[in-house]
Amino acid sequence: MTMKTWAKTIKRDAITLWLVARDPRTPWVVKALAAGVAAYALSPIDLIPDFIPVLGYLDDLVIVPLGILAVVALVPPALLAELRAKAAAMAERPVNRVMAAIFILIWIAAIGFTGYLGWRRLTAEAPQ
Repeated sequence: MTMKTWAKTIKRDAITLWLVARDPRTPWVVKALAAGVAAYALSPIDLIPDFIPVLGYLDDLVIVPLGILAVVALVPPALLAELRAKAAAMAERPVNRVMAAIFILIWIAAIGFTGYLGWRRLTAEAPQ
């Protein structure tokens, strides 16, 4: 299996876990584990930052696949096959660049507003 194929499989399985967490046929314990692993896999925030040599990518190469394996072992095979097919269809959809730009602008505005509020608080005169 090539690296590109492996990465696509991980992406598909991360989406599958998100679908598992939202499916009413999934037990709540499996939902919680699936939601945690999917959130970690899809989140831009890592347990170990990627700029740390070797260890930075270790969580992506070990923690995420082990979490996926744990959830896959707990989900009934028929349900897993159905949700994997749905996830594969979702992963193949084209990327909407306009929506991505809107989300980026929202994040920039939120960060800017938070910085502005912090600056105002820091530069406010102390009460007499």
